[in-house]
Amino acid sequence: MVSNPLRLYASPIHFGTDGWRGVLGVDFTIERLLAVASASAQELLYRAPSDSTSRVIIIGYDRRFLAPELAEAIAAAVRGCGLVPLLSLTALPTPACSWGVVKHRALGALVLTASHNPPEWLGLKIKGPFGSSVEGDFTQAVENRLLAGGITTPIEEPLERLDLRKEHLDGLRSKFELPRLAKGLKTMGLKVFVDPMHGSAAGCVAEIFGDMANGLVQEIRSNRDPLFGGHPPEPLAPYLSELIAAVKSSTDTGHPAIGIVFDGDGDRIAAVDEYGNFCSTQLLMPLLIEHLVKVRNLSGYVVKTVSGSDLMKLVAEDFGRKVVELPVGFKYIASAMLEGNVLIGGEESGGVGFGIHIPERDALFVALLVLEALNEEGSPLGESLNRLKERFGKSNYQRLDLHLEDMESRHRLELLLENDTPNIVSGKPVKEVIRTDGVKLRMGINHWLMFRFSGTEPLLRIYCEAPTSEIVRRNLDWAKDLAKKI
Repeated sequence: MVSNPLRLYASPIHFGTDGWRGVLGVDFTIERLLAVASASAQELLYRAPSDSTSRVIIIGYDRRFLAPELAEAIAAAVRGCGLVPLLSLTALPTPACSWGVVKHRALGALVLTASHNPPEWLGLKIKGPFGSSVEGDFTQAVENRLLAGGITTPIEEPLERLDLRKEHLDGLRSKFELPRLAKGLKTMGLKVFVDPMHGSAAGCVAEIFGDMANGLVQEIRSNRDPLFGGHPPEPLAPYLSELIAAVKSSTDTGHPAIGIVFDGDGDRIAAVDEYGNFCSTQLLMPLLIEHLVKVRNLSGYVVKTVSGSDLMKLVAEDFGRKVVELPVGFKYIASAMLEGNVLIGGEESGGVGFGIHIPERDALFVALLVLEALNEEGSPLGESLNRLKERFGKSNYQRLDLHLEDMESRHRLELLLENDTPNIVSGKPVKEVIRTDGVKLRMGINHWLMFRFSGTEPLLRIYCEAPTSEIVRRNLDWAKDLAKKI
């Protein structure tokens, strides 16, 4: 008899930068999920703040295949640990679970979602007692519990369900002057197109505005589709042809527009300006930094990942704000936010958090704040960003994921970057080498190239920022040639 059934699986359970994910029915099965949920719940209880008497764990889920049914299963697993599960009434954005943790003073949350991964994936995110994602030492402890085995028996009883989605939307409404905002946007003639990519943020922006959304907000791809139209629900330009076309069509007919896109579980965001240009958080964050300081008059410093655009740093420092660069992963930003006095923190992949909100990514909050900034500026997104670029220099940014031949090739390239770091990139001398996360070669302001390896596979992520798109392309080609020669 096998004492620990998880040992039957060829691949052990490992948590990534934000949760455990895998292919549904292959890596991600109900047997494994129940074990992970139990171990996570036990660890949340073990690490509860000393002044907490709570036994509550929030349980949420997105719109993926089997997510609602599996959420009920992990609720039974949580009850089997002697804890009290509070299950979401509906599919909801992951930030709504973080909001629920804080509002109900819960031990934490377990959220069934694979975020922006392909349709066949499912996953589990763990939120701690402050609403932020748990850190690496927590997930390592969960993995250790799984390896140690142990048995808990799920208890199926009637579940208490909460409308956590509504609670979150109500909370967002309280942070903005929505009548003034809606009136201002309509006076500008700005149309707001929202693309939730069939994910769990569908309908949220319109519901926040209520009747004021009429004539202002128009949503596409809002129906539930577990296949997400055949693409990963990730806010990247190649997946946004319908949104880009809608925005450009509106602008061409005399109604300037903005497109707002959310990932599958509503914690990441990107935008499309009135010209149809894709705008990641590399461009949205500088705009928000200026708005938070000039208009909202907020204090605090700026936190960015090392892969983030220099434009964030230049705008922040122009207002006399300190900038801290951290490794890639929002958990590092959330940790800084818990220490206090953070104005804004963000990553290149679409996650942004704020000191005046929960210490977690919340794409809906970002969307409302972007609209507020445009209203105060009195100009559409593209015009506002062009003004920033005129002041602080042009920024062109691209990330390339390069699959290496094998782990040995990866190891050789790692050794090269460590021991024989290039001092020239495409004919430009390297002025600074930064090793916060991977290897970042800086050639000048708004001009750098960064190598960062995946933690588990022969995958190299190459990031580049430069004053022109041609220089970005040239630097990425140089980096690819370097990797292929190893």
